[in-house]
Amino acid sequence: MKNFFKSFRQDDEGAVTVDWVVLTAAIIGVAIGAINQVGSATDTVANNIADGMANVQVGVGNGSGG
Repeated sequence: MKNFFKSFRQDDEGAVTVDWVVLTAAIIGVAIGAINQVGSATDTVANNIADGMANVQVGVGNGSGG
């Protein structure tokens, strides 16, 4: 029984697993934040383009009287 507790205390495989889980969660969190920022910026650019296109008149002559 004494050997079991001694080997259990020295075994660090579980600690390495926890480190990897925490590191992976941090990477996923950063990726989600970056995707949200890019998505927000993309929406802004798309709205600006849509506003610009809404003000364009298509098929109107150039005023030369043709």
